[in-house]
Amino acid sequence: MVMVPSSASPRARRSVVAELEGALLRGADTFPYFMLLAFEASGLPRFAALLALWPLLRLLELLPGRRGDQLALRVAAFVATAGVPRAEVEAVSRAVLPKFMADDVDAAAWEAFGSCEGRRVVVTRMPRVMVERFAREHLGAHEVVGCELEYSRLRRSTGVIRGSGQEAVDDRVRALFADGNRPDLGLGRSEMARSSFPFCKEQLQPPFTAGDVTGQPSAPPFRPVIFHDGRLVCRPTPFMSLVILLWLPLGVLVAFVRIAVGLMVPIWTIPHIAPIFGGAVIMHGRAPPPVGASDAGDGSPSGVLFVCTHRTLMDPVVLATVLGRGVAAVTYSISRLSEILSPIPTVRLTRDRDVDATRIRAELARGDVAVCPEGTTCREPFLLRFSALFAELSDRIVPVAMNYRVGLFHPTTARGWKAMDPIFFFMNPRPVYEVTFLNQLPAEATCAAGESPVDVANYVQRMLAATLGFECTSLTRKDKYRVLAGNDGIVNAKPATATQLAWQRRVKEVLGFLLH
Repeated sequence: MVMVPSSASPRARRSVVAELEGALLRGADTFPYFMLLAFEASGLPRFAALLALWPLLRLLELLPGRRGDQLALRVAAFVATAGVPRAEVEAVSRAVLPKFMADDVDAAAWEAFGSCEGRRVVVTRMPRVMVERFAREHLGAHEVVGCELEYSRLRRSTGVIRGSGQEAVDDRVRALFADGNRPDLGLGRSEMARSSFPFCKEQLQPPFTAGDVTGQPSAPPFRPVIFHDGRLVCRPTPFMSLVILLWLPLGVLVAFVRIAVGLMVPIWTIPHIAPIFGGAVIMHGRAPPPVGASDAGDGSPSGVLFVCTHRTLMDPVVLATVLGRGVAAVTYSISRLSEILSPIPTVRLTRDRDVDATRIRAELARGDVAVCPEGTTCREPFLLRFSALFAELSDRIVPVAMNYRVGLFHPTTARGWKAMDPIFFFMNPRPVYEVTFLNQLPAEATCAAGESPVDVANYVQRMLAATLGFECTSLTRKDKYRVLAGNDGIVNAKPATATQLAWQRRVKEVLGFLLH
């Protein structure tokens, strides 16, 4: 760590100017972020094209001076964004990039940056739109200085960036402090600190240490990324991008083989044969025995209500494989194709509380039911707020902690085609599911003993969070979709007609006959 002497007292730091790449973020390479933008906004062809140009970009960066860096940045931005709708660029920058940036934050740099209580300015070499959401929401930046993407009249990116020169960036940073109050602290790589931040009272250069903030107020906890979208699990460095491209053809074949085998064999055999095909289903705890249908015939609940954490679309299917018997799954906003191909019965909710309660009670009268009270999936180690409806419907409540591990592709999406979720899950080299059964709630902890539904729901949420090592939140489905998709996540689909339901049943019967 190199410190430029300054007469400013350590306690006097209030304003800060910090470079993002190589300072606030450990990595200085912008290539993985352009690869993410190319993959998520346009798809595989543009992703492959940008990877093919990586050797050229590296050669350009090795040119003396900064012209090579600027030219490499312009080429990467053009290939990644040219012709992409502005809304797609903004959506990826909002829903995908913050997660990868947050994972790369330098803890000591954040302490120095976050402890400054005044104006915080982040300087980036990438287009500002790619960084602004992360810098403002998670770093607490007041201003973001970077180059700008240009758009056509049709609101599509031209791939051209303006204002990327070092002089232009320096001028914009100085303009923010035109009142004569020089920034108290500058954080940047050594070459940038010498040229861009000479007007800062104090300069810190990597590697940063905890001693950089001695005597300063402690920085607030870094705000984690709870909601994020996109299919890629790993940061697409050149090596990982090549691995993804080489694996994809084989991964598609492996996925279809795994799905076909899963449809052809009895459901109770899947946990035993999964290791043969590279997967695993791990069970902890003791699964409750099956309960017979109601003998009273009055529609009173007789099945077990399994309350699951919601990690992927396949949570109820994996639960049924571990139980070795059919379990009706309560669903919302899944595709008709997923309903048709589902190996277990599905109950589509309407978001009308009375109608949904009636449907779930009817299924409980016939047997076991699996519900996911979060209402949507969450990838990070957090549990969303539990809807209290399940607590009103049954006293036979068994909490089930569901979790999964994958290496290359996420099996959930908020913006993409949800019908592809199972395929992406099985495209991973070694997909693993863990199912942990907790004890059935005692009668005194249910609504039958006078507990309120909200208290029961919160109690179950805390139990499951403690089992998985997750954190409880009060966030909801609407919060997730507002962040990732810019809407409330409400599906305005027309209910299926009697004819459509009859055709769905017929297709399931034909598929069942052909596969068995």
